[in-house]
Amino acid sequence: MLKHLSIVTAATVIGASVFMSGCATKVSRVDTSEEIALSDRWNAKDSELVANEMITDMMAFPWARDFEMSNNRRPTVIIQRISNKSSEHIAIDTFVNDIKRAVIRSGKAGFVAGGEERTELREERKDQELNSADAKQQGQEKAADFALSGSINSIVDEVGKKRVTFYQVDMKLIDMESNLEVWNGQKKIQKLQEKSKFGL
Repeated sequence: MLKHLSIVTAATVIGASVFMSGCATKVSRVDTSEEIALSDRWNAKDSELVANEMITDMMAFPWARDFEMSNNRRPTVIIQRISNKSSEHIAIDTFVNDIKRAVIRSGKAGFVAGGEERTELREERKDQELNSADAKQQGQEKAADFALSGSINSIVDEVGKKRVTFYQVDMKLIDMESNLEVWNGQKKIQKLQEKSKFGL
């Protein structure tokens, strides 16, 4: 009887060990350029691709070339506002940084700080005036020549085990002096998610 119980106990322990090892979490490092889509939600790759494609289109318009020819310098851009009007949380700061990198990489325009970043820089200059021998002067900021704004919208359609998520990103560039809209771009993404018939 004791021998039988020992065998049962051993089998239980081995079975539990196998089950626990099968449920163990595995983490692997992957290339950040590789898209890992775990769902149909907006992800880092969407942010990067949309920013690159839209800014490539924006820089193909003549506004930057015309401005440089008239002013003998590259134009400066400020991001006025990028709004998330979608049905999910989207890291707008990540998208904004992707946009900035794409513009700067083009070599055709530069960025000026805005919002909280600009306020913090002004506070830093005030501190320099009190404490630094080579303080940067107030009132010497470069003004933005153009303002970039936009929005991210989404529509979700779901039937049974299938769900389609549609994203539309709209952006526009405004001449700060004339209020003329010198560029208007749009990018659409559609994702299909199909749940396994064997899923819970």
